[in-house]
Order: sequence, then structure tokens, then C-alpha cells
Amino acid sequence: MHEHVSDTFVQRAKAEGWRSRAVFKLQEIDERDRLLRPGMVVVDLGAAPGSWCQYAVRRIQPGGRLVALDLLDMEPLAGVEFIRGDFREDEVLEQLERALAGRRVDLVLSDMAPNISGIAATDQARAAHLGELTLDFCRRSLRQGGDLLMKAFQGSGFDELRGQIRAGFSSLAVRKPAASRDRSPETFLLARGWQGGAAQARP
Repeated sequence: MHEHVSDTFVQRAKAEGWRSRAVFKLQEIDERDRLLRPGMVVVDLGAAPGSWCQYAVRRIQPGGRLVALDLLDMEPLAGVEFIRGDFREDEVLEQLERALAGRRVDLVLSDMAPNISGIAATDQARAAHLGELTLDFCRRSLRQGGDLLMKAFQGSGFDELRGQIRAGFSSLAVRKPAASRDRSPETFLLARGWQGGAAQARP
């Protein structure tokens, strides 16, 4: 608790009106890699409490559209269409696709993480499964040339997931923003230039 309260990113988020410190992870990557631009269709998976939405919805105006999804509830945000549900369930995925109404997505953002059990192998497997589901959503909904920014956790299954993603996109980079705590195994996989089709890992 002391670490959280004294965290400079927590203090800065509060002072600037952001919903969580996670916003600075997206902001740093966006400023470096120029992810967001006006008019984009963006899907934010694992959106609650909404700081990525706060940032992204400003960057994609005018003309942009942002659909957000999370298992937890999220306070409404102007310009954001929110769906509450479990991304692992088919009916929730279908609801998300209905909300898109046939429009292809320019950028998929995923800050999803599994509920932590404390058992490393179990947690890593759950995280890898979320990554695979996110990649499958890209196959279904991302436009040709679209991008993906996804949280991933180093450990068992990480290299396999990275290989699957690399096979479907023109490029793949690993980002570790300053706001991501050093002791955390989280990284962010930035995949650009979706090529379409069922991705298969390259050697």
C-alpha cells in the first residue's frame, strides 16, 4: 500500500485526472510509436477502470470510435461504448462484434490480465490463453495493416505467443514502459501491419 501511495505515477495520475497510473504506459508507447490518430476504430480489451480509454478517445478524435470491454464495470466516458462481460465467452465476443457493426478495427489494445492465483504455472497459462484469444479476435476483426498492443507476461508460453503474433504481422516489438514496475514480469507486445489469415508460428 505504501508503495502504491508513494508511487510517482499514481500521484501524477491523480493530479492530472486519469483513472489509473496505467495511462502512462499507453502514453509512452503512443508517443514513441505513433499508434493513435484521428478517425481510428479502436477496441480496448481489459479496459476498466478506463485510463487507456480516457487517453485513446482524445487521440482518435475527430471521427474516431472506441469500443471498450471488461469483466468489471467501468464508469461511463464520453465517446466510449462500453461492454461488460468475460472476453473468454463466445456470447460476449459476439456482442463486441455486433457493436462494431461490420467495421474493421484499426487498433486492438489489450491490457487484460488474469486473476492472480499465486501459482506461477497457472497464472502464466491463463495469461497466455488471454493472449491467444486476443490474437484470434485480430484474425476476425482487425483490418489489413492494422495494429495490436497487448500486455504479455514473460515466462512459460511467452515465446510461443510471440511467435504466433509475429507470424500474423509485418513487425513485432517488445516495449517496457517506465510506468511498468521493474519487478513486474509484464511487457507489451507491439505488433504492426496485420497480414490477415490464421497466424502460425515461424521458426
